Amino acid sequence: MQMRFLQTSALREGLLVLFVSLVFVTGASYASGQSNDRLTPIQQRIEMQRRRLSSSEVEDRRDALMKLGAMKHPDASRAAMSALNDSEPIIRATAAHSLEALPGSEAAAALLPLLKDKQELVRREAAHALGATRSRSAAQPLIEILTTDKEAGVRAAAAIALGQIGDEAAVVPLVEILSGSSSKKKSKTQNDEFVLRAAAQSLGEIRSHAGVAALITTLNNDGNPIDVRRAAAKALGLIGDSSAMPALKAAIASNDPYLSQTAKEALRRMH
Repeated sequence: MQMRFLQTSALREGLLVLFVSLVFVTGASYASGQSNDRLTPIQQRIEMQRRRLSSSEVEDRRDALMKLGAMKHPDASRAAMSALNDSEPIIRATAAHSLEALPGSEAAAALLPLLKDKQELVRREAAHALGATRSRSAAQPLIEILTTDKEAGVRAAAAIALGQIGDEAAVVPLVEILSGSSSKKKSKTQNDEFVLRAAAQSLGEIRSHAGVAALITTLNNDGNPIDVRRAAAKALGLIGDSSAMPALKAAIASNDPYLSQTAKEALRRMH
């Protein structure tokens, strides 16, 4: 009789434990469901991609960042910010382009540390992303990269970004790059064609008359790569300084039809 009582008691205790466990699990699931229900559809999509950023697969993380960036939502961009510190360069570079929905100053503050990244890819893409922010707080760091980075691709990206930002503080460094007169010791290869073309293009976008003389010299120099001369002609048209008209008229006679056409269009803008 005592044995039967003990067995019955043990059975009751086991059933009680099972019941309590089921209640706990059900309650947790319900709470989780309730929490999800409180999220808006866009928040649910952001949360789904945010979780994927913890994946061990690089492509999963990269795809999640691309989806977050494509949402064009500030909260999606903020979710992507954690990936700026990812161990993989391609992820850090992709994350840099996922912040475009943020206010310029906020995005710039998050991106600026990447200009000192050890990987060229990351520095280059960070520079491009900073240009998209249009934040003047990025101008001086980009000028530093323009004049000191050892990689031409990074310097060219910095030059393009400075043109997008439009801060006149960049005019003198861009002119120095274009004329080859930079005083920075590390700028031994600043005359790379891509960097020169980017510098000329950005001087046109900034539209400062202080860049006109260097652009005229660049256009007149037959020894310059033709793409650089075309960029100089276009920039002169954007600035609209009449002192450039003789050089542009001379460029119309160029054997290169694209330079000739660019010079014609530049002159047309001045009239």
